[in-house]
Amino acid sequence: MANQVRSALIQCSNPINDESVPVKKVQQAMLDKHVPLIEEAAKKGAQILCLQEIFNGPYFCPGQDKRWYAAAEGIPDGPTTKAMQELAKKHGMAIVVPLYEEAMRGVYYNTAAVIDADGKYLGKYRKQHIPQTSGFWEKFFFMPGNGGYPVFQTQFAKVGVYICYDRHFPEGARALGLNGAEIVFNPSATVAGLSQYLWKLEQPAHAVANGYYVGAINRVGTEAPWNIGKFYGTSYFVNPRGKIIAEASEDKDEVVVADLDLTMIDEVRQVWQFYRDRRPDAYQDLVRP
Repeated sequence: MANQVRSALIQCSNPINDESVPVKKVQQAMLDKHVPLIEEAAKKGAQILCLQEIFNGPYFCPGQDKRWYAAAEGIPDGPTTKAMQELAKKHGMAIVVPLYEEAMRGVYYNTAAVIDADGKYLGKYRKQHIPQTSGFWEKFFFMPGNGGYPVFQTQFAKVGVYICYDRHFPEGARALGLNGAEIVFNPSATVAGLSQYLWKLEQPAHAVANGYYVGAINRVGTEAPWNIGKFYGTSYFVNPRGKIIAEASEDKDEVVVADLDLTMIDEVRQVWQFYRDRRPDAYQDLVRP
């Protein structure tokens, strides 16, 4: 693995905001819109790419319409994972693909598939923390993740995934670091007026506390029929010192690219010895219900 890894994020608006359009047609439109952006990331030399939360559709959780169950598919045997495997292989680029997963009839997860640069499916992360609050009725659609905090060895770096609401919980961020993550991607769907003031606080803090890079991805635009607010974009990369090194706009479809120097992880951890000095023997109260 090289010490320098070029990584990319894609933030994108939904091209179809019409409740009458069939679910599969909306998904196809969103997939079609992403393909040129994926091609753009490849042309810019991206070696690892992450897409936004449930990238091939709207963020449908502001409602509780069961028709969106039809948006779920198998991972890795579903059509979208297979299509992304072909694109990954074509461009020699590892891709993190957030999808709505159907594990079995009636059992659904908010999931991200991780595909290596040769098109090989490496595994998946299922969102652990599921919100249930006004505008974010996710427990109607998703089971809590049951796969722990895996880290995936791509050809370029060790990658972890933490999805949207997960980012409010430092425990999983630390678990990803303990499992060896060098880059943690957080694909999200978050709107202005709710969590925007936390957007550039929590994830730089995770990067510093755990000594790794974070790629934070958000949508842009508004989505009907829910209209819960404006997705404010501002996708960014932050380094292990907590410095934002690349950032997107608040309102445009955009590919964000940054060169991540993995040697900085060692430099930071040799100064801030958080892994050496942590006290798991003293944290027992944290795992009590």
